[in-house]
Amino acid sequence: MIKTKLALRIVIGLTLCVSCKKTTQHVDESKKEEVKKPNIIYILADDLGYGDLSCYGQEKFKTPNIDALASRGIKFTQHYSGAAVCAPARSSLMTGQHTGHTPIRGNKEIMEGKGGQVPLPASSITIAEVLKEAGYVTGMFGKWGLGFNEGDPNTQGFDEFYGYNDQKLAHRYYPPYLNHNKDIDSLEGNDWTQKVTYAPDRIQEETLKFIENNKDTPFFAYIPSVIPHAELIVPNDTLFSKYNGRFEEVPLKNEEKYTSDYGDEDMKFYEYCPQEKPYATYATMIDRLDKQVGEIVAKLETLGLSENTIIMFASDNGPAREGGANPDFFNSNGGLKGIKRDLYEGGIRSPFITVWPKKIKAGTVSNHISAFWDIMPTLADLAGIETPKQSDGISMLPTLLGNENQKQHDYLYWEFNIKGGRKAIRKGNWKGVWYSINKKKQGNFELYDLSKDLAEENNIAEEHPEIVKELKSLMHEASVASDLFSF
Repeated sequence: MIKTKLALRIVIGLTLCVSCKKTTQHVDESKKEEVKKPNIIYILADDLGYGDLSCYGQEKFKTPNIDALASRGIKFTQHYSGAAVCAPARSSLMTGQHTGHTPIRGNKEIMEGKGGQVPLPASSITIAEVLKEAGYVTGMFGKWGLGFNEGDPNTQGFDEFYGYNDQKLAHRYYPPYLNHNKDIDSLEGNDWTQKVTYAPDRIQEETLKFIENNKDTPFFAYIPSVIPHAELIVPNDTLFSKYNGRFEEVPLKNEEKYTSDYGDEDMKFYEYCPQEKPYATYATMIDRLDKQVGEIVAKLETLGLSENTIIMFASDNGPAREGGANPDFFNSNGGLKGIKRDLYEGGIRSPFITVWPKKIKAGTVSNHISAFWDIMPTLADLAGIETPKQSDGISMLPTLLGNENQKQHDYLYWEFNIKGGRKAIRKGNWKGVWYSINKKKQGNFELYDLSKDLAEENNIAEEHPEIVKELKSLMHEASVASDLFSF
């Protein structure tokens, strides 16, 4: 793989050289601006459900800035995350591979309870590396979760990194420090007892600074926000006052499982703070994320970059119950079955919005079936370079631009090695879900027709044995053994 990675860089380099020669021969000085590569911003929410945006049906709070993206661009109704939890979803996104192929397939730590995830191998080819070879300045701001050392963002193609490397540390919104590249940046006033500097706000400052500093060159900004991942906590400011007292709350107490408060003698950094008003806090956190999206859009407008910048917005998996969050109360999964860690639609279906002024028709709604592993080939297509052969994805650029010649997936595949092993597959409207695969008493294979049963309520496996056989065969075909994760 290392040789393959080096070979890819050589091929991309040669491709770029040829591209440069063509530009010199056929494009005069007055038209250089027309062929400038678009800036790319990819925003990834954390544990935001399919129904947690008002443009996807949320009724208990509004997300006007994200809704504005949908009205200005294209909203997808059948887009999927790469996995049902954080690290493998990010691995799928970065490598352009589904979980039968991508190296990281679970939230596995190097040392249990100590933090630090199993690293993405050095041989992996990431979106950042591909775009960097295409002449982009690359920045990552938020939660990484793909390991230190060889898995570190700077090692994996990002010129600039600010945020959380360790996703266990990212359980806390007032940590003593964040990572700036491979250094530590102490956060003023935070010492595990005091809550002074709200980490998402610091990350936002660095995000906006990156955009400002690279306004004159093509840039790729990957912004995996930690919001609204538990713990549930926000500054007591005007945003919180909008929701304080609006809901009948179910407090999360300090003595409950997986909770420990700032200042507790036995505080565990990877648990969650107690929260008297989790519903108001959850709504405020998403409001804060929405506000930050608005600030990014405003920064682009101020710098005159709006028309040549693509903004993408998605979520890493379905909504969670941790930290006092209640997906049922907010209908966070949009009426779909399942939540985070499930391979039913509610655990893996993601909101996905893309804006590119004058290129993507405003107000478009697409039912194109797509997934995280399609992002790499799409961005490579946008940058005018070849997609690495490792990718399982298909470029969505035809759909984004309103063309009819969009290639379709034969099937989409997921695997997850918890609770005896879980797999899911979608082929057309057929959805297969298989739990407890490796247990002594193996679970039953479930089959759903999503065109008639989006809620996955009626298992029709017994009625279609030939479809079950085909989907099981495809599941076997899609899964390649991993040295890092056994299924």
